[in-house]
Amino acid sequence: MNQKSQTNVIILGSGRSGTSMVAGTLAKAGYFMGDNLYPARESNLKGFFEDREINGINELILSRKDFSNLSFFYKLFKFFFKAGWLERIPLDVSFSATPTIIDRIKRVTLRTPFCFKDPRFSYTLSVWRPYLHDTIFICVFRDPASTAKSMIKECSDVKRLRNIKINFPIALEIWTLMYQHILEIHRCEGKWLFLHFNQVLTKEGLDRIEDFIGAAVDRSFPELCLRHSFSELPVPHNVRNIYQKLCKLAEYED
Repeated sequence: MNQKSQTNVIILGSGRSGTSMVAGTLAKAGYFMGDNLYPARESNLKGFFEDREINGINELILSRKDFSNLSFFYKLFKFFFKAGWLERIPLDVSFSATPTIIDRIKRVTLRTPFCFKDPRFSYTLSVWRPYLHDTIFICVFRDPASTAKSMIKECSDVKRLRNIKINFPIALEIWTLMYQHILEIHRCEGKWLFLHFNQVLTKEGLDRIEDFIGAAVDRSFPELCLRHSFSELPVPHNVRNIYQKLCKLAEYED
């Protein structure tokens, strides 16, 4: 397919939900994903498909939140150990863009067609929107209990994340807030495809991605072994409701 006819793509959703797997199916489709992608490691053996500059821009946007009520040591911790994909940001929080942020966004979005993947987009998308032309959105999710378990495991396995306070209720709150931002703030504008992790492992799911983006995907990329964590722990009613809403949008029966 001629690259000039491809639309740009943003992939978002909670961390540990399958966003990397979806991005991996698009990695050979002619998209610019960044000049400095993070290398693969045990938790993502085939790669993350996240670029340091995209993550850095989103971390800078997240840093514009009001941290005035936090202690000096927590601010210092956040400065050196940036992990915005584990933030818990209420719906009423807004972000502002500095000239530096805008310049960096304009610079990376000139490289079309692009496909940028970062869970932080679940919060920061509103800042990017004025500079996202001819862009479609893929929201990836999986069941909240398994996602929460995977988040906790990632924080345990990655040395720089071990000092982050996280447990099952906190991980569920992260999951809930990210998808609330997507459903209640971001989804009102643009063309969206919602995908459950399990759908990406099927021919029908990959067909849907191809139809949506208008380009061929790498059908050999998704593998069941990419799913490292599974949990059947019960979740609160409000969390279950959000999950059911996502499943309905994805036309997925759990």
